[in-house]
Amino acid sequence: METVLIETESKKYPVFVGEGIIKELNAFLSKHFSNLTKILIITDQTVAGLHLEKLQSVLKTWNPVIFTAPSGEKAKTFEVFYEALSTALENRLDRNSVILSFGGGAVGDLSGFVAASFMRGIPFIQVPTTILAHDSAVGGKVAINHPLGKNMIGVFYQPEAVFYDLEFLKTLPIHEIRSGFAEVIKHALIADPNFYHWLKTDVHDLNSLTLEQLSDILVKGIRIKNEFVSQDERETGVRAYLNLGHTLGHAIESEMGYGNFTHGEAVMIGMVFALKLSNELLGLAFHLNEFTDWVKRLGYETNIPDQLSFESLIGKMKQDKKSVGESIRFVLLNEVGQPRLQEISETVLLNELNSF
Repeated sequence: METVLIETESKKYPVFVGEGIIKELNAFLSKHFSNLTKILIITDQTVAGLHLEKLQSVLKTWNPVIFTAPSGEKAKTFEVFYEALSTALENRLDRNSVILSFGGGAVGDLSGFVAASFMRGIPFIQVPTTILAHDSAVGGKVAINHPLGKNMIGVFYQPEAVFYDLEFLKTLPIHEIRSGFAEVIKHALIADPNFYHWLKTDVHDLNSLTLEQLSDILVKGIRIKNEFVSQDERETGVRAYLNLGHTLGHAIESEMGYGNFTHGEAVMIGMVFALKLSNELLGLAFHLNEFTDWVKRLGYETNIPDQLSFESLIGKMKQDKKSVGESIRFVLLNEVGQPRLQEISETVLLNELNSF
């Protein structure tokens, strides 16, 4: 088992990574919450069918309440948020209750926002079941979507702990593996050239990743994220660098319809575009063709879907959280491991999209 201590201005908490560590959850709850009254597990339909029975068996002495959301981004709507809060109220959770987020990034976002909102905030614990959640479960960003923008309704609210049991990753379909691995690549590009070169040299088939490789990769990604979050919990500065690829990626997700294009696969297109901008606008000497060949072999799309209009994408990018006064800002790279925030004019952006 590996333990990474996340240190932010508002809270310190552990991330436990390993096979079978879910068995330690019961002891953690008993030790950490002396007056624990009730547990609400928020999960989704897919994870419930695969793994809920296992989690319930670990927590059987607590007789947890279960709320099951739709799978994927459909969990992150006002309607589902309201239903989850209703479940908490109907089952008389109180300030000594705990919410367990059991699923991927979408469930984590929903659960954390429910926990932050219920009675003005009760504790929650992340129990991730996807590779993508190595990014989303750490750092305290929780939110739901709005038709006009992804993750636009939310707060910063840190969990009490993260229990990352690698056993749950064994059932992931390949598109979810790709979605999560895109964020691994992102972490390497913004913070660690050696890590990037190792990934590019050693990872050729996402289906053949071993649990040992996954553990090493995920712990490395979590440590990198902690470097940024510990300096800038509320994203007023360097934490924005974690959004490499997300400006265009979120716009693609929104225009395609949430849930019709995975987060990581959209972010990969955004990263390829950001790397192109970095080469052309900042003089980055990055071997973009080599990179796109590699990620295509891993199964990623690297082009913007044909049915999307550039004007609509630019409109969505103006609503990005990094934008100020409708000026569009991208995370670019001066070098691998040296990110920067760069404002791009609409004219330049449209030209670059046309030549992408």
